[in-house]
Amino acid sequence: MRISFIGLGSMGLPMARNLLDAGHELTVYNRTRNRADELGQVGLRVAASPREAAQSADLLITMLSDDTAVESVMFGDQGALGGLKPDTIHASMSTISHLLSRRLADEHRSRSQRYVAAPVFGRPEAAAGAKLWIIAAGEAETIERCRPVFGLIGQGVEVVGDDPAMANVVKLAGNFLLASAIEAMGETFTLVQKYGIEPSRFLEILNGRLFRSPIYENYGKLIAERRWEPAGFKLRHGLKDVRLALSAAEEVTTPLPLASLIRDHYLSAMARGWGESDWAALTRVLEENAGAAAETGA
Repeated sequence: MRISFIGLGSMGLPMARNLLDAGHELTVYNRTRNRADELGQVGLRVAASPREAAQSADLLITMLSDDTAVESVMFGDQGALGGLKPDTIHASMSTISHLLSRRLADEHRSRSQRYVAAPVFGRPEAAAGAKLWIIAAGEAETIERCRPVFGLIGQGVEVVGDDPAMANVVKLAGNFLLASAIEAMGETFTLVQKYGIEPSRFLEILNGRLFRSPIYENYGKLIAERRWEPAGFKLRHGLKDVRLALSAAEEVTTPLPLASLIRDHYLSAMARGWGESDWAALTRVLEENAGAAAETGA
């Protein structure tokens, strides 16, 4: 299978490297061309445009930051849509809106191309270790054609339906749950800190006796140690995902009051210039609201 890969950011680069390491010949496109230099040269071809990258593909993978980035590489004169041949597959692994996913499905269908929404759960270290969890939706036959490749970049595939937008909703709902856990930990860690209790000791009790969750363990450590850089997932992207979750909820008249609160806290963090920090830095807003910023040296 000839694979093309668009998007060599903090997630896409290690994913593409895993495909190369598995022996695949790979065509890549990235807006910043020198990112491809980090992949080496064996089995690699660098395309000059998204359209050129798509022309040689049996499977096109996109891994980009948001709707705007995906639209910029898929549409237009040099967009990948114009380069894909009939019956070729586009697997969109980006975290995008359900609305854009529907638009992509319609566009691919009109061109007799195939489309799978396959967003992933996992941070860059999981991408490097091929430990991502892939949430897939689309035609069953198309997903099966993608499975051998998905197996090289993830530890499992969860199929949630034949409508691609369903995978995007699951991904957005999952990221909302993660943001909710960060909000809850940020609030409680700030509370115990103001009573003089060490956050690391609180985490030991919390995750050792109550939850035993890798989410609480991993994000709890970031919060307890106040490690906001380097960002595994940038705060500005967390704001984007909570907004997309709210948009999906509004379409089906489902209130998400906690998501609205988290969105506002992320907006406060953005206003303070923390958009490039890890999204666990939401805690800094909660500390400032509690007058704890001076105590922590924030």
